[in-house]
Amino acid sequence: IRAIRQHGLTLGLGPAGTGKSYCAAALAAEALESGKIERIILTRPAVEAGEQLGFLPGSLDEKFAVYIDAFRDILNQRLGAGTVNYCIRHGRIVAAPLAFMRGKTFDQGTFVILDEAQNTSPAQMKMFLTRIGEGSKVVINGDVRQSDIHGPNGLGDAMDKLGSLAGVYIHHFEYEDIVRS
Repeated sequence: IRAIRQHGLTLGLGPAGTGKSYCAAALAAEALESGKIERIILTRPAVEAGEQLGFLPGSLDEKFAVYIDAFRDILNQRLGAGTVNYCIRHGRIVAAPLAFMRGKTFDQGTFVILDEAQNTSPAQMKMFLTRIGEGSKVVINGDVRQSDIHGPNGLGDAMDKLGSLAGVYIHHFEYEDIVRS
């Protein structure tokens, strides 16, 4: 929590159940509610975990909703479902697949969360990182040991390349940090 508050870019790495996503979403909700930010962007690669879901009917938002349901639950808990629905309708909370981030700029007043980043390729991670503008807050979460893709991993590549930069903090959660039953 302290790392996210103090750094422009924070990487939260570690096993499932350590609260990586919860902390990022809770802090984003707090910042939106207090007026410190204007918009939350939630993104992740649209990679299925070992099974194929096939065709999903509906709009892009409806199709991608299954990928961000956990975040919506956290935001609903922190802000209330009515506020979350209002913010989604008015573009203050945006959830979109990582592939749709090309051409965007995460500017001042934006809190961006890239979840399940272990499922990005190095090229996808580079594309995401080059979206970051001045004054935005960015959190990247994942566990390099749980990648569902073959080949090089964008999260591992980012750790290697960004670890020594000022303004970037990499937090490693351990198995002892798991809070899920």
